Order: sequence, then C-alpha cells, then structure tokens
Amino acid sequence: MRGGGLLVAGTTSDAGKSVVTAGICRWLVRKGLKVAPFKGQNMSLNSFVTREGAEIGRAQAMQAQAARVEPTALMNPVLLKPGSDRSSQVVLMGKPVGELSARGYHGGRQKELFEPVLACLEELRSTYDAVICEGAGSPAEINLRRTDIVNMGIARAARLPVVVVGDIDRGGVFAQFFGTTALLGPEDQSLVAGYLVNKFRGDVTLLEPGLDMLHGLTGRRTFGVLPYAHGLGIDEEDGLRVSLRGTVRESVVAPPVGADVLRVAVCAVPLMSNFTDVDALAAEPGVVVRFVDRPEELVDADLVVVPGTRGTVKALAWLRERGLADELARRAAAGRPVLGICGGFQVLGEHIEDEVESRAGAVDGLGLLPVRVRFAREKTLARPVGEALGERVEGYEIHHGVASVDGGEAFLDGCRVGSVWGTHWHGSLESDGFRRAFLREVAAASGRRFVPAPDTSFGALREEQLDRLGDLIEEHADTDALLRLIEEGAPAGLPFVPPGAP
Repeated sequence: MRGGGLLVAGTTSDAGKSVVTAGICRWLVRKGLKVAPFKGQNMSLNSFVTREGAEIGRAQAMQAQAARVEPTALMNPVLLKPGSDRSSQVVLMGKPVGELSARGYHGGRQKELFEPVLACLEELRSTYDAVICEGAGSPAEINLRRTDIVNMGIARAARLPVVVVGDIDRGGVFAQFFGTTALLGPEDQSLVAGYLVNKFRGDVTLLEPGLDMLHGLTGRRTFGVLPYAHGLGIDEEDGLRVSLRGTVRESVVAPPVGADVLRVAVCAVPLMSNFTDVDALAAEPGVVVRFVDRPEELVDADLVVVPGTRGTVKALAWLRERGLADELARRAAAGRPVLGICGGFQVLGEHIEDEVESRAGAVDGLGLLPVRVRFAREKTLARPVGEALGERVEGYEIHHGVASVDGGEAFLDGCRVGSVWGTHWHGSLESDGFRRAFLREVAAASGRRFVPAPDTSFGALREEQLDRLGDLIEEHADTDALLRLIEEGAPAGLPFVPPGAP
C-alpha cells in the first residue's frame, strides 16, 4: 500500500520548512502513524552519519528523530556541500561522488539524479503511512524550474499536495504567498493546496482579514498561523545565514546560586560545518556560547572552540589573517582551554597535506597539537563509540583528513596537550557524562566556580523541543484538513492565479 504524502515548501529560504516538517512528523507519530521525512536535494554544511555509514543533512536526521525512526540515506538522497560560492561536493545516497560547479550541476547532472530521488521517495511511501517532504529555497525559483528535483518537480512527479510556509516575522508574507503562487505554471499551481503562516507575534484576529483577502485572490486557504516560538534550538539546515558575529546561544536555565557563568567563544571560520556541535554546551545551565571573528573576543572566553569546516586550509588562512591564530597560541601557552573539532582539530596540528579539498599541497598548521594531517580522496564516515575522561562517548565522523598523532595524551581519535584538545568526533558533547566532565576541566583551567548541572540531559531537551514543534502544529494548524490532504493526495480544481493579478 502506498502511503500518503505532503510537500512543505517555503516562500524563501529559512521560512521555517525544516521545523514545520519536523513538527508535522511529531504530530503524526503521536497519532499512531508510521512517518518518515524526506528531502530530495539538500544544500547544507550541517550533516550527520547514519548507522549504515551514509552522510545526510542534519535537518533530516532531526526530522527522523521527530518521527521516531532511524534516519537513512533514503530520506536525503542528494546532499550538496558547498566548498566555495561556485562549487559543491555532491553526496549521493550518503557517499561523495564528485565536485561540481553550480552551472555543471544545474546544466546536466541534476537531471540524472531525478530518477534516483523519485525512487527513494517511492520506496519510503511503500513502507510508511505518510512521508512528509521538505522543499528547498522557494518553489518559485523560475530560473531553476527546468531542473528542479526538490520542489514542484518532485511534487508533480509524485502527485504530492503542497503547503507553502511563509515567515511573517520578516514582513511581506501576503506578497510572498501571492507572488510564489502566481509565478508557478498552471500544472504546478494545481498542486498548491494552501499556506502556513510561521513566526507570528501578536493578536491573530488582526491577521484574519488579510488571510480572507489572500483566499479571495488565490482561491487557497491558510492551514494555520504558527506563533513565534522562542528557544527551540533545533538544528538549522544551511548554517547561520546572517553574520555570525554576535550570535549568542545560551541556556534558558540560570546557573546555581554562587556559581560562575562559563563563557564559550566559537571561531566563525569560513565554510563552518556542524556548528550544532556547540548546542549541547549551550544547553548547560550557566553556559553562554558566542560566535566570534575578532581576537579581542577570545580574551575573556573560558573556552574557545575551533569548529568543523568544509575548507580547512581556508579556515587556517582566515584565522591567521584575523589575528585569531596568534590569540589561540597565547591561550595555549597560558594553559587556557581550546577545543578543535574535525577541521578545527586539523588546523591546530603541525602540518597539513591537502591535494583533495583545497589542493594547496603542504601547509603549516598552528602547531598547538603534535598532529600531521593528510587529506585522502575517500571520505571517512563513521559512528564511533569510545571513552574519554572516564565517561562513555558517542560521536560521528565526516572528514577527508587523516590525522597522524605523535604525542600528547590520547583523546578520542585525537589528542590533548595541556589545555588544548582535538578530535574528529562531531556530536561528542551530546554525551552528557562526558560533557559534564569536560566542562569541569574547563572550569578548573579557567579558575571559574562553575559546576555542571548533574541532571541536564541533552537528549531529553531535544525531545522536549520536538514535542513543542508537534504542539505548535496540533494547537495552531487545522490538523483535520492537513490529515485529509496527506491521505487523499493532491488537490484538484483549484483556480489558477493569473500573473499580474491585483
């Protein structure tokens, strides 16, 4: 039996497609349905490794958690990982298959991927009661419609009804809904069932006249108005799109009376990947996490994190140009904590040999760890389990760089020298016992009176956040109408919006 389906599109990038998709998944699974998320093509530097060793977008892994199923490559068959403004690594069914320019991808390769993408969706629909698909960017990117495999292209091929999400917090949401619909061709328009307003603040009765007018103009209803939800902390798909400097993530829970706040500075390196690694730190009461790009912003930090990056050599040059490299060296000499993760671990080493990612050849690292890195063409994709600081640790690895460690104290797959730590393991800080032990070390080295809360569970906090998303859908959307849409398929007979209509 073929399961139902829905495509959650958006008027823009960051309209809220990822979190709405996750919310619908959690609402449906709480109703007893077997649900899977799906995104045919994802462009993101935030990725995850499934248990079978496939790399997929981290947003789809989060949505799978919302659906209470194990993530697989079927849920995100094509992942694009930008390496510059003009090219990306193409990951197909969880494995890298090459590097392509944007013109090369949209000029031919994307067409070749359409059948595998559609086959993955159909396989999921044969297994699950419902598959909730997420679009990318906007379905009204008319310059790319001919090669589209993630928005209206997949909706038309699979006969999926489409709900368009708009971020009202940005302003202009009525124009976004109308313009998105008007720019679609008649056949695509016929699949658009209606709209979801996201991030609304205020009195919804003031919005209702506009929604009625929108219905009159487009012939399409609005399925709900979702309020602005603070402090969700859910994995973001494409990275922080605004300037990272000044962006703050901090716990909503105050530290114990008499305890110090612990300050974490994250270097906002170019092509930053998996910045979600620090979310577990920000979940701890009394920990404040800031993304920074100036050396003076490291001075009062208790811990500096050099995160993962898709451009290790580029990040290394950036650290030197900004003066951050010198400040990291001063910190290390003074015994002040520094943590390098994946690409950030690699730049802390002595030497890098890269003929794969940057093709820069031999490059000197910062020399803070006794590590030499050689980039291999085959990517390491793994889900390791180990022990550090007397605690069990789980993580995942996504890297081309192979590290040879020659000294220091063993630390996961990397090493530690004094207060400088390095590992390829993403996600290690989500292991509660290890995170607390690590923060105790940081506090001791920084002279802070900081004691990690003994009962903070990152996994439980994530479940609470996903339940909040499910609540948003259940309480503020017309769930009966959404369920009919998912079960019955694409709408029929909706009027078209003529281009240029008032």
